[in-house]
Amino acid sequence: MGKLRTIGRRAFLIGSAAVVGGVAFGVYAVNSPNANPNLADLGDGEASFNPWVRIDGETITLITPHGDKGQGVVSSQAALIAEEMDLELGQFETSFGKPDAAYWNTAMGGELAPFAATDQSATAETMRSMMGGLTKLIGLQGTGGSTTIPDSFDKLRKAGAVARETLKLAASQRTGVPVDQLKTKAAAVILPDGTSIKYTDLAAEAATLDPVMDVTLRDPSEWRLIGKPMQRLDIVGKSTGTLPYGIDIEVDGMVYAAVRTNPRQGGSIEGYDATEAKKMRGVSNVLDITGGVAVVADNTWRAFQAVDAIDVTWGKAPYPAEQTDHWAALAESFGPEKLDREWRNDGDVETKIGGEDVIEAEYRSPYVAHAPLEPLNAIIRVTDDAVEVWTGHQVQRQLQLIVGGVTGHAQDQVILHNQYMGGSFGHRLEFEHIKQAAEIANQMRGTPVKLTYSREEDFAHDFPRHIAMGRAKGSVADGKVVALDLNIAAPSVISSQMGRANIPAAGPDSQIAAGSWNNPYGIPNFRMCAFRAAELAPTSSWRSVGAPAAGFFFDTFLDELIHQAGADPMEERIRLMADPVSRKVLEAVAEMSSWGGELGPNKGRGVAFVESFGVPTAEVIEVTNTDAGIKIDKVWVAADVGTVVDPINFENLVQGGVVYGLGHAMNCEITYADGMAEQENYHAHEAMRLYQCPDITVKGLENQAQIRGIGEPPVPPAAPALGNAIFAATGQRLREMPFNKFIDFV
Repeated sequence: MGKLRTIGRRAFLIGSAAVVGGVAFGVYAVNSPNANPNLADLGDGEASFNPWVRIDGETITLITPHGDKGQGVVSSQAALIAEEMDLELGQFETSFGKPDAAYWNTAMGGELAPFAATDQSATAETMRSMMGGLTKLIGLQGTGGSTTIPDSFDKLRKAGAVARETLKLAASQRTGVPVDQLKTKAAAVILPDGTSIKYTDLAAEAATLDPVMDVTLRDPSEWRLIGKPMQRLDIVGKSTGTLPYGIDIEVDGMVYAAVRTNPRQGGSIEGYDATEAKKMRGVSNVLDITGGVAVVADNTWRAFQAVDAIDVTWGKAPYPAEQTDHWAALAESFGPEKLDREWRNDGDVETKIGGEDVIEAEYRSPYVAHAPLEPLNAIIRVTDDAVEVWTGHQVQRQLQLIVGGVTGHAQDQVILHNQYMGGSFGHRLEFEHIKQAAEIANQMRGTPVKLTYSREEDFAHDFPRHIAMGRAKGSVADGKVVALDLNIAAPSVISSQMGRANIPAAGPDSQIAAGSWNNPYGIPNFRMCAFRAAELAPTSSWRSVGAPAAGFFFDTFLDELIHQAGADPMEERIRLMADPVSRKVLEAVAEMSSWGGELGPNKGRGVAFVESFGVPTAEVIEVTNTDAGIKIDKVWVAADVGTVVDPINFENLVQGGVVYGLGHAMNCEITYADGMAEQENYHAHEAMRLYQCPDITVKGLENQAQIRGIGEPPVPPAAPALGNAIFAATGQRLREMPFNKFIDFV
């Protein structure tokens, strides 16, 4: 197994390369349980039955290792444990826990298998299982890809059931009452006579027992929490401003740092003059860091002011300096030498598309920033024996390796205190600010250093969503869509991102084509090819990664074909849909929106369907064409995640995803001039305003067998649904985001 682990660490396999050759895992290694990390520091009378539950004489602590960046997964993870453990909300505390291989993400492995979610064949299921085994073997702990709930749903309920049964065994041994006569309720074991023994009173005895592993999960008819509206555990703290985020953390003796690195990302620093900065009040140090310079001061504001006072000479960007050259690079990438993979080739596209009736279009999707509300930050203290890190991050164990690589410590010497994150959208999958904080702290051993990015530094050194271009051809006949041929060119976001994490990626990049090749339509003649452009500006995973671009290209062009055929946009999509679960999603959104009903004057409706992260999602948007521009009136969304854990949080995540997708489709792009991002703050990268927000009606369906996450899937259909609605209202077809380059919004 050592060789296999080496393979996993050296190459994060993406696309079909993951399964070529039939990787075979040892059954024992995959099935054997991980060691419980809680056992290393248990106190007297404290018990831990598995990596997710700790209990002592006073407190029950549930470990929620998936990072919370606003999506509410601390509450969701805790609820899954509490459901089986018979805990009420308020009867336990939560902790992010320490990074450990025991918290590997099984679902993230399944997402790497190059099969459409609707492919339930034995081959696809076997490969998903194998990829899940790989993530276990390499201990891949991470939050992303809408995998928290799919990864947690069975694991955490079993963790709660194991705790419950072990505590019942402890009560049985104390009282002599057989286990099968004991019940549990509200954090207590209940004897047949009604006597209640608190779990915390049983902790010391339970600590002496081997956990009871033979447990049965409760039938859904018995669920008290799952499927019902729950009050999020963090809602009071977030509503009152008392919940601490990473940027709020204070450590005794802490100093404050700010950095300037080359705004032409990856470019060199050729020299600097810090004379003025060193004279400024509160400044204690000016330090060299990789690609730039850091200032250490007695507060963050003074560090910001001083670092901006440094006169720096920067080197050139290692990518095209001007935006037009980025688009030109994509336009030149549609040749066979750049073919990354032919993802679909159904029917006979060559024969069915040709002659004078062919319909063609070109689409563009720009770079966009992550721009989380909480700027990037980290506190790091380096000593000879250990490194402590306080920050919010999505890939905890890789962070340990990165920091250890900077400071010379082993992974287990890096102690991460993970924190709540004020947004991420993918930005907190990155490590640049962590590396910089570690470099500064390593030069000031013994002193905790807090690095905070200014908003401008955050924008300038973001790794945005990748740029993409689509070229499509198609044909229609007899009022139906007959053939669709879509080519997409983009640089590889996965290679760019994994390269910075020191994990080379191999194989085709599925994210270039995500949201298009995996669509479950049964278009009789359909071809989809991805072309990998040369690396341009460095990019990273952005909320739903490749699906917002490829989904926009595919669905908008499908709408163009349907219009050319003279068919109804909803009816033709339903007719073409080959997957029954996805068809029900379309039918649901048609019913919710009363599709086909009479609209008022100057109004138009558009529908879009994109499957991403295994979730079929359909959106209908209604707009009004006013004298002042387009007004977005209403949005209806239907999505199928198998099981809705919390309907209120589900609705909130869908509404947030729609607003996020619409705002970026309307207003946002990052462009480059002289090698630097031209947009420096929110005023130039403007989200949807509150007064622009439409009514959003949400319906969660539960028809598919596998449970899925909903954090990202509502984003990709927003842009095509809006563009299709604008076409319906105005006759103007929008093929490039952001739309405000071509049309005004109210």
